[in-house]
Amino acid sequence: MLDRPPWTWKSGLWGADLIALPDWTRERQAGCLVAGIDEAGRGPLAGPVVAAAVILPDPRNTQLPDGINDSKALTPARRDKIFTGIRATAIVGVGLATVDEIDQINILQATMLAMTRSVGALSQSPEFALVDGNRIPDLPCPGDAVIGGDGLCLSIAAASIIAKVIRDRIMEGLARANPSYGWERNRGYGTAEHKNAIAAGGVTCHHRRSFAPIREAIQAREESSDRLVTG
Repeated sequence: MLDRPPWTWKSGLWGADLIALPDWTRERQAGCLVAGIDEAGRGPLAGPVVAAAVILPDPRNTQLPDGINDSKALTPARRDKIFTGIRATAIVGVGLATVDEIDQINILQATMLAMTRSVGALSQSPEFALVDGNRIPDLPCPGDAVIGGDGLCLSIAAASIIAKVIRDRIMEGLARANPSYGWERNRGYGTAEHKNAIAAGGVTCHHRRSFAPIREAIQAREESSDRLVTG
């Protein structure tokens, strides 16, 4: 039996293309209880970085949600549906690092911290970890870093969906309290809409002051204020 159907059809104007999906190969090769780990929110100018760890049941024995893939390849509606299915069938842990932690220890170390916390939040300890990217955080088990892992490993893809959906919901909540910045649409990324809102309304406590565009916005606002005082 196949670990997972390795292809899906993508329809186009001139027909259909075969697109590779993440599969169970690396999890099977590990031969033990494996957690896939991924993050969401390293690049935005605002909001926390969120990580998820997911221990999937063996897909040869359990019906998993159909269409698990890199979260970036899914529509929001599809992500939400698969998110619900993953939560119903897998062991899931979520961790985050706050904006203050990002500013204190830098975004890379904050991401590693969020990943460590996500594994600590699992109800069962993994025996091995597959981590998206080229670095492994501090973990209670051995693991492998897999570049592009959210498009290769089923458990990492599942973790990418969990992390993305939860972070999006966090940003939607922050947007309700801070409606000027469009976070429900831009998720805190440095879009023109977001940057224009920062220029008009200033920086909030949810912005990452260690990021250059935010530092520059604070400096520009201070210089403008100084000119008004001395002018």
